[in-house]
Amino acid sequence: MSYKGIFFAKKKNGSEYCRVSVTSKGKHISLGSFEILDEALKCRKEADEILLSENLTIDDYDNSYSLSFEKFVILINYRDNGIYIPNPIYLSTNLIYYYLDKDTVLKFDRDDLFYYSTHKICKRGNHLFCYEYGNQISINERYSIPAYAIIGKDYRFINNDIYDFRYSNIEIINRYHGVRKKIKDRKTVYEVKIHLNGYIKIGEFEDEITAAIAYNKAVDLLKKNNSKDFIQNYPELNAKEYAAIYSEIQLPDKLYT
Repeated sequence: MSYKGIFFAKKKNGSEYCRVSVTSKGKHISLGSFEILDEALKCRKEADEILLSENLTIDDYDNSYSLSFEKFVILINYRDNGIYIPNPIYLSTNLIYYYLDKDTVLKFDRDDLFYYSTHKICKRGNHLFCYEYGNQISINERYSIPAYAIIGKDYRFINNDIYDFRYSNIEIINRYHGVRKKIKDRKTVYEVKIHLNGYIKIGEFEDEITAAIAYNKAVDLLKKNNSKDFIQNYPELNAKEYAAIYSEIQLPDKLYT
């Protein structure tokens, strides 16, 4: 017996399972696989109801559905926006909503649609990342948040929503390793410290690029006599500009002892 949108297949061990799909507006959408026919039929019926309904929203999903939450979001978005996206994304006028689950929703600018429609976001603890050619790429890195950065200290989300990755909502406080912005005598200065059996203060500088290079110069000195693997900073300067600033920086005497 044949059923609309249900295709029977066999596993390597010979057991049978069902592949479920739906076709809407000429688009073939896979809904998943099921070992029990009744579950497959229920999933197919749910997909039809979503695509035909004007009232069902993402908030209506619950555990009674055979359809996965990810496929539920994909179908709701396809119904409302006419765009098939293979990841759990819902589009609004200016925003991308990426659903990790019903309670965890990431927000991105629409400019990022191509990337997130082709890259699946994974979550491990508080770490959000995508895979590119087998490598993990941190979501933070895409928004110029350094790997070592501490939220609230090195960067912050302006509206306090840690899942709102719109460019306008991310403020980088400290861009470079070992550099901390602070207010001293009502002026902004950049304090530089390096960790070697405790923190050693390198100095205070009027701009963060000079501060970042001062940290690098301290690293270069310490590497000669220490095997510690220090992080380097990479300010956007050409070699001549970098060398001119580097040569003017005076390191404290205690780094030489």
